[in-house]
Amino acid sequence: MTPLTETRPLLSPFPPSLLAGSRDGLAEVLASLTEAIGAASAARRPDGPLPAGTPAEVLAAATGALGPAELPAEGIGAEAALQLLATVLLEHGIDLSHPRAAAHLQPPSLAVAVAADTLASAGNASLDTYDSGPSAIAVERWLIGVLIRLAGLGERADGVLTPGGSLSNLMGLLLARDAAALRRGIDAREQGVGALPGPVVFCSELAHFSTHRACAALGLGEAAVHPVPVDARRRMRPDALAAALDGLGPDRTPVAVVATAGTTDFGSIDPLPEIAEIAAGHGMWLHVDAAYGFGALFSRRLAGRLAGLELADSITLDLHKTGWQPAATSVLLVSDTTAFTALDREVAYLNPTDDSEAGYDGLLGRSLQTTRRPDAVKAAATLLTYGRAGMGRMIDVCHDLARHAERRISDEPELELVSPAELTTVVFRYRGAGAYRTADPAAADELNGALRRRLLESGSALIGRTEAATGGPGSPKRVCLKFTLLNPTATTDDIDGLVDTVLDAGRTCARLIEEGAA
Repeated sequence: MTPLTETRPLLSPFPPSLLAGSRDGLAEVLASLTEAIGAASAARRPDGPLPAGTPAEVLAAATGALGPAELPAEGIGAEAALQLLATVLLEHGIDLSHPRAAAHLQPPSLAVAVAADTLASAGNASLDTYDSGPSAIAVERWLIGVLIRLAGLGERADGVLTPGGSLSNLMGLLLARDAAALRRGIDAREQGVGALPGPVVFCSELAHFSTHRACAALGLGEAAVHPVPVDARRRMRPDALAAALDGLGPDRTPVAVVATAGTTDFGSIDPLPEIAEIAAGHGMWLHVDAAYGFGALFSRRLAGRLAGLELADSITLDLHKTGWQPAATSVLLVSDTTAFTALDREVAYLNPTDDSEAGYDGLLGRSLQTTRRPDAVKAAATLLTYGRAGMGRMIDVCHDLARHAERRISDEPELELVSPAELTTVVFRYRGAGAYRTADPAAADELNGALRRRLLESGSALIGRTEAATGGPGSPKRVCLKFTLLNPTATTDDIDGLVDTVLDAGRTCARLIEEGAA
């Protein structure tokens, strides 16, 4: 028999600081970030929220700074790599903390949330199983409990974090679909949706497009979506919803009503109590897309606008909108934890029954994901830091800024207010002045589109664009501009400067268009 040869211990060629989860690694993370930011602070920051130039120019400059798109044979080292990327991000990226960044529901991140997110990333825990991250599971369960109470849901409520509001809406409609199928004696998870006759999902005509995407992904088809007309305040009309439901034949399956608490463009909130009553009368699932509006619950002043939210079967909320979290931090809440039954999975290498019964279980059965990062850590750090009062003050400041913008727009003859500030957005149009004022709607559409592009190319301001019926419900949709104000450190002087920038750009565009036409 050949004797075993003696082997020497394997010594790693790498230092302990290689891995972020170690004590040395955490110290290395902090030191590396400090050095990279310090070196990049000398980088040229744009004067506005965006770098000046056309998209082709900006993207080419950023790509060129990175060098050839080839994996180097030898790396340049952590310090040089971080400094390079920090410089690229600063010189050629977006600055959401700039007071003239006002385009999307994309807020600047709170410093404490970014710090906590770095801490969570260093640990690299996952939420699927107990042995992948017990403390991270505890933090998410704590956060879900806080949000359940804020929403006013009952003791049987539950929830889960998701990678975005579109995925939260998808999951909410998945649970609604399976519940509707079970009412007809169909197990959609096992049998599919082919046996489900004529599925219908009702939502406002201003509902987020993710409702249509979800219906397509769930096998219901986008044709299943039935848009319900809105009133003059851009809210779903309960009478129109009731009439549509009453008109359904026996060959149709009402799956869900999707109410919106904070439409993307207008911040309008559907009348939730009335819609909940109609849905309950028809035995339907009520999903509330509160991705934008949920943050109003932090504010004592605005919370009443979400009355009736507690009547929902499921709720989408995005803390990376009116919660100032790094993306993505979305949540799906459900009124009854048994709704997650359709997502249950037992996998031998993850959650065998005997381990689960002994308490060694994770959150695999609440999500469509398996590996899932601990996004709750940054949100928990934020809520612990500021509490409801601190978060509410941020919401109130942004709402006050939007109200100031609304008043300023109303006072400007060159601007037309299209939608007032329900939450933190204001929709308006530039209509020109003097010889450059036009009564032609198509020409005005061209002018408003050109105005926004001029601001983008100059980098001086970042504002939104949408289409809206400016003459009331049913009127033709026109190109509009939009302020989405989510910077709690901005001032009314900043808003006045933003409006002045829009006016200057509008006058220049009107003159250039007129000269080009001549």
